[in-house]
Amino acid sequence: MHEQDASTDQSPYLRIERLRKQFGNFWALKDISLQVYPGEFVCFLGPSGCGKTTLLRAIAGLDIQTSGRIYQADKDISNLPASQRDFGIVFQSYALFPNLTVADNVGYGLVSRRMPKVEIATRVADLLRLVGLPDSGPKYPAQLSGGMQQRVALARALALSPGLLLLDEPLSALDARVRAYLRLEIRHLHKRLGVTTIMVTHDQEEALTMADRIVVMNQGVIEQVGTPLEVYREPTSAFVADFVGKTNLLPGIVVKPGLVRHGAMDLSCDVDIKPGPGSDVTLAIRPEDVVVRNVDASADNTFAVRVAEMEFLGSFCRVGLSLNGDDKPALLADFSINTVRDLSIAEGMQMLVGVPSERIRVFPGAPKLP
Repeated sequence: MHEQDASTDQSPYLRIERLRKQFGNFWALKDISLQVYPGEFVCFLGPSGCGKTTLLRAIAGLDIQTSGRIYQADKDISNLPASQRDFGIVFQSYALFPNLTVADNVGYGLVSRRMPKVEIATRVADLLRLVGLPDSGPKYPAQLSGGMQQRVALARALALSPGLLLLDEPLSALDARVRAYLRLEIRHLHKRLGVTTIMVTHDQEEALTMADRIVVMNQGVIEQVGTPLEVYREPTSAFVADFVGKTNLLPGIVVKPGLVRHGAMDLSCDVDIKPGPGSDVTLAIRPEDVVVRNVDASADNTFAVRVAEMEFLGSFCRVGLSLNGDDKPALLADFSINTVRDLSIAEGMQMLVGVPSERIRVFPGAPKLP
C-alpha cells in the first residue's frame, strides 16, 4: 500500500484507501492510498495508461472503483453518483455547450440550482472577471480562442463554489505559449481561491511548476508522492528519476558500501546501497550535476571525457560526453552558455569532469531498456 508521510497536522480533505479498479482482466488501479489536504494543489503525473485519469474519474464518481473507499471532508463518497459529489471538473476538450453564450455556459449549473436570475448574473460576471474574460459573456464558444475557452470551462467549474476542483489534462490541447501562460493563471487563481485542486497531467513541466505535491504513477500504482523538489532531487525509483526531468541512467556494480563501478570507473556515492557487493544497480545522474569548472583531478568521481556532440538549447548546451575512449556519448551534461564560452567547449575536446558523490542516486537492478 502506497501512502505519503503527512508532514501536516491538518486532517486530510480527501482520503483514498486501498482503491482498486479492474477492467476485464486488467487492473488499472492497484491498491491506491492517498491523502490530499485542504487547499492543496496536487498533480497526478505519469505516462499514458498509468491509471491517473482512472483515479481522477473514481474520485469524481464517473467510474466507480472495484474496491476501496473514498472520503471527502470525512464523508464516505465511495459509492455516491457524480451528481451527489462536491466537485467541479474541467476536461481537456473544454466540453462547452456551443449553442449557449459564454455567460450561459458559466451559469448553467446555477440555473439548475434555481438561483434567482439577478444572483446568477452577478456570480457569472464575477467569475468572468476572475478568469480575465469580463467582456466575453455575450460571445459564443466558437468566437473564442482555445485558451479563452478553457478559461470559460474553468469559470463554469468554479460557479458552484465546489470543495474540490478536478482538472483532467486541461492544457494539453493548447499550444506551448498559451499552455505556459495558463499554467501561471491557474496557479495564481488557486492561490487566490484556496480551493483543493487535483490535476491530471503527463507533462512533467506542468507538474513541477504548478503542484504543491506530485503523485507519480506507473502501471496502476503510486511510485512516489512529494513536493516538486523532492520528486526531482530525491527520486525513490529509477522510473521516477527517468520520468521526471532528464537523467543519465547508467549500469553499475556494487564494489562495497558507498562505492559502485561503472565500466572502468569507481564512483563514490553518499547513499546507503542496499544490494551487497557484486549486485547490479542503476546509477542516476542529472545532466546539470556534471561539473566542469574547477575540477580537481585527484578528487573522487573525477574522470576524463571527450565531447562527442553538442546541442544548443538557448541558455545552456546539452553535451554528450564519451567515456573510456568510446565514440558514442555515454553521459549527458548540461553546461550554461557562459561555461561553454569561458572554457571554449567544442566537439572533439578532451577535458576533466566531476560528479559530486551526493548527487548520484543508486537503485537496485540494472537499467531497463527503453
